[in-house]
Amino acid sequence: MSERATAHYADDEIDLRELLATLWRGKWVVILFTAVVAVAGVVFAINQPNVYKSSVLLAPAQSEGSAPIIGGQLGGLASLAGINLNRGNTDKTVLAREVLLSRAFLTNFIHRHNLSVPLIAGERWDIDGGQWVLDRSVFDTETQSWRVNDQGESLEPTDWDLVNAFREMLNVAEDKTTGMVTLSIKSLSPQMAKEVATELVRDINEHMREEDIRDAESRISYLESKLGETSIAGMQEVFYQLIENETRTVMLAHAQQEYVFKTIDPAVIPQEPSEPNRALIAVVAAVLGGLLGIFAVFSFAFFRADKTPETAD
Repeated sequence: MSERATAHYADDEIDLRELLATLWRGKWVVILFTAVVAVAGVVFAINQPNVYKSSVLLAPAQSEGSAPIIGGQLGGLASLAGINLNRGNTDKTVLAREVLLSRAFLTNFIHRHNLSVPLIAGERWDIDGGQWVLDRSVFDTETQSWRVNDQGESLEPTDWDLVNAFREMLNVAEDKTTGMVTLSIKSLSPQMAKEVATELVRDINEHMREEDIRDAESRISYLESKLGETSIAGMQEVFYQLIENETRTVMLAHAQQEYVFKTIDPAVIPQEPSEPNRALIAVVAAVLGGLLGIFAVFSFAFFRADKTPETAD
């Protein structure tokens, strides 16, 4: 390798001692950036409202109301009549979870429990007063009505807005191993977090119970009409047995309080906020400030070196 190439290669090498010396010369810049960004992070963290989470642990309830599967000749006759005897195989827990997360169910739930105002206009929760502090630019507390913007349009949220806001505070997780379901609600209000989690479980159980009772009663009506139309003894036996099973389904649905989900660990009012992690925010802000300071020091050094006039050979 020629001397010129060797010299060029040496110029391209990174001198670690020079880097450390540059960093040491700019230490006050790094300290200043770190301090400023860290203080900004602390102020930001302090001004963030507390978010509380309440969770309820659920287990699939053992439903005793499912009609048993009828096999053999009776099952064949029922199939000819267009009656499905295998409906008891449907996983009610999976269906209930999907219903719980559906837009239709959540819309009805929000309106039934009057959650529109705290969902959209709630700024923070007054712990001492035990009430919501509302955004008065959105909701008029005196007239109890939604305000109107400059274009004359009402600020009242649509069902789409309400469901999207509610889904941000709702989380449903299932343990695939045990089948346990954890339903969690996050809210600025610890009281609301607990109440909404409890009411969601109660309402989904009631919703699924009413659906099954309505379906069973509809099938009983259908079977009774078909029973009067046939004189075949085998078909009559199928209809009588199915009517008995559907009646049993209705009776047990009325008697079973926790129809789909059984509460293992009920929701409670949280005593400590789950968010934000103010210590983590402060640490991240300090680290980010230090990195910005180091970047600034090296940037200044680079531009200063680039503007230095070259000496003549």
